[in-house]
Amino acid sequence: MRILVVEDDPVLLDGLTAGLGLSGATVDTVSSCGDAHAALGTTTFDAIVLDLMLPDGSGLDLLAKIRSAGNGTPVLLLTALDEVSDRIRGLDAGADDYLGKPFDLDELAARVRAIVRRSAGRAISSLTHNGVVLDPATLVATASGKPISLSRREFAVLAALMERPEAIRSRTDLEERLYGWQEEIESNAVEVHIHNLRSKIGRDAIETVRGLGYRMRGKQS
Repeated sequence: MRILVVEDDPVLLDGLTAGLGLSGATVDTVSSCGDAHAALGTTTFDAIVLDLMLPDGSGLDLLAKIRSAGNGTPVLLLTALDEVSDRIRGLDAGADDYLGKPFDLDELAARVRAIVRRSAGRAISSLTHNGVVLDPATLVATASGKPISLSRREFAVLAALMERPEAIRSRTDLEERLYGWQEEIESNAVEVHIHNLRSKIGRDAIETVRGLGYRMRGKQS
């Protein structure tokens, strides 16, 4: 999961980056409406965590622009403005959830997972395909009922493939799920992760579609 955090408090921004990172997310951060608008024009995110009071404008105005542009990325508003009227205004403006400051990092991570899950039309958090089960809430994976050990990035690749098992995920798409702006992308990282995943969940579990990318093997009869 790749998340854009829009927050101008540098201490809180560091905490959000670390906390959401520990939950398995790839986190990119900006501190203004202008930078957020530019980021959304070049990068696809699974969710946005948005402060309302930013140095160059209101997060609500930014949210309105995001929605008017047809961008349906799930948005969680994170702000000290936590009166009922503030929450109503934010939700009516197009936010998917609203969390007041101060907050618990574990709750924030759970709420972000929930809005992403609802956006994808899933009722439960776990992902299941051909005997492989992933739980994004706990970062636990099993294959045929047995636990398997996955690195954070292996988990992210497998989750991306299992979210829509029939869809082909390109190498670029998977790289965007794995690496934030400040991280160097290793030239063969995706191939290495795919190789490692096949060794752990089955050689034929992930199909290579030549020239296009990867997808999960169709359901076994």
